Amino acid sequence: MTSTSNMQTLDNARRKEKNGLQCRREEKPYKCEECSSQFRWLSALKTHMRAHTGEKPYSCEECNMQFSQMSALKTHMRTHTGEKPYQCEECSMQFSQMSALKTHMRTHTREKPYSCEECSVQFSHMSALKGHMHTHTGKKPYMCEECSRQFSHLGNLKRHMRTHTGEKPYKCEECSRQFSQLGHLKTHMRTHTGEKPYKCEECSRQFSELGHLKTHMRTHTGEKPYKCEECSRQFSELGVLKTHMRTHTGEKPYMCGECRRQFSQLSNLKKHMQTHTGKKRFKCDECSKQFSELYNLKTHMRTHTVKKS
Repeated sequence: MTSTSNMQTLDNARRKEKNGLQCRREEKPYKCEECSSQFRWLSALKTHMRAHTGEKPYSCEECNMQFSQMSALKTHMRTHTGEKPYQCEECSMQFSQMSALKTHMRTHTREKPYSCEECSVQFSHMSALKGHMHTHTGKKPYMCEECSRQFSHLGNLKRHMRTHTGEKPYKCEECSRQFSQLGHLKTHMRTHTGEKPYKCEECSRQFSELGHLKTHMRTHTGEKPYKCEECSRQFSELGVLKTHMRTHTGEKPYMCGECRRQFSQLSNLKKHMQTHTGKKRFKCDECSKQFSELYNLKTHMRTHTVKKS
């Protein structure tokens, strides 16, 4: 046989071997008898079977948590080492898992691949869609063991639990004040930055919180949604209703530390404190006499009105 024929034979054998390997890659000869899932490799089937058997042969030496796959253990170890090998090229934020980085990237791309079949609202996270679905079903699967209150989202339950534990993990770097929720910290930061992103379209007044804008809008609409069940008087703010209720209950939660006198409103306690400090903020324009309370100034002003008449 010539050298040329030998080369052709060898090339044909290599092509057959390559084609056979390609066929094996496309085939999935290993089938799970539990769920009929199919796999290309026996090792992949063996790993998959742990999902049915519950076997977790890989254990963390730090906290004894167990895993069904070595890759899962390696990822978990980053919670102990603090390693975050995946970095966002947009904002340099780092992540311990590639999947977390991919999910984060949607905050930059605005991609929302998960859509609600009921109302077509879209979400960037599958977990957010699942939580949203509870608004349609009314399901609240997460219950507080302390007070039995139920929640549709696990995140809401976790935040609620801080009302029982007193935990405040979010700290202001400017004044060291601490908060139980990140949203509360962000809102608080505006007291330092002076930011007021919410603007009234009626009078252009600006507010640091959306809730404050909504309350302010009632001065334009005249809406008073909070009603006293005792006397039917209505109020535009819940806080004002609560203060008003003290006129019926007689509650006086604010006490003067000097003389133990009690008040139903904090503003009244502050005015009262001036009687102890001697501070007189209100001055008569006629005779320059000063008073600690506006009411006393108004009463005094009548002495000038009488003299003029």
